[in-house]
Amino acid sequence: MNEIWTEKYRPKKLNEVVGQKHVVERLRAYVETNNMPHLLFTGPAGVGKTTCSLAIAKEMFGDDWRGNFIELNASDERGIDVVRGKIKEFARNAPLGGAEFKIIFMDEADALTSDAQAALRRTMEKYSKICRFILSCNYSSKIIDPIQSRCAVFRFKPLTSEDLRGYLQRIINMEQVDIDEEAVAGLVHVARGDMRRAVNSLQVAASLNKHIDMDTIYQISGMANPEEVKHMLEMALGGNFVGARDRLDDIMVTYGLSGQDIIKQIHSSFFDLSITDGDKVRLIDKTGEIEFRIVEGSNERIQLEALLAYLVLMGAKGI
Repeated sequence: MNEIWTEKYRPKKLNEVVGQKHVVERLRAYVETNNMPHLLFTGPAGVGKTTCSLAIAKEMFGDDWRGNFIELNASDERGIDVVRGKIKEFARNAPLGGAEFKIIFMDEADALTSDAQAALRRTMEKYSKICRFILSCNYSSKIIDPIQSRCAVFRFKPLTSEDLRGYLQRIINMEQVDIDEEAVAGLVHVARGDMRRAVNSLQVAASLNKHIDMDTIYQISGMANPEEVKHMLEMALGGNFVGARDRLDDIMVTYGLSGQDIIKQIHSSFFDLSITDGDKVRLIDKTGEIEFRIVEGSNERIQLEALLAYLVLMGAKGI
């Protein structure tokens, strides 16, 4: 367990990246021609943006990739001084090994200040002959239009359950992890399209128990078992408020969840209840109100119990 599995099993080449076929096909064309424009990668966390950036550099530059590639995290280095200092210093030096250009990868570029983005725009133009930028962000709307217009935009999508399961199974086989099939399904559910979260959760679970079951997965992931949440809601709809409240206590203590954590799972569980669409709409509307109150600082226990009470009242009206 000395190595971090997300790094140990990170794809080294573009064709090893899973779940982003529409992106990889376009990027491969750049690698084959050994040329590319500035790139903007946008999408949720853990779907392969950083991996694709590293794979491009390794395939284009070979053994010299470390000298022609620099990675900056814009959330840590987000001011204008970084653009004027580190980036310009790296950009003005000639590429190594006879390469045509170098690559500057800026992760979480949507955290850059407006002034830093304005300065970056000019830097991208000035050094475009010997330097290419890859900007990675979760929300492209936070990148100013002049930068977006200078980049080829690639939109990454959350990974499918099949992609997650296949990659996890590869790691399970390589590391000889003893895990139940339903626990693998639990990992996929917990990940919600995020490969990094799935692999990290698997490694943590493997370090805790020699045999991994469903309970282990949910205890280390910061999520409750969906079946337990669903059962709590069904108890409330059936009129058993005290039982539902006790189950809420058990879930929050067992899994160490906050009010905001549990309200998100309650929201997801509404779609598994055997109630009409109209009733689901009313429940979601009420849940949104409760969630807003919790975020604004209201007592989370009172608000969660108020939601259970609302379910009891709905059940009494003949759902």
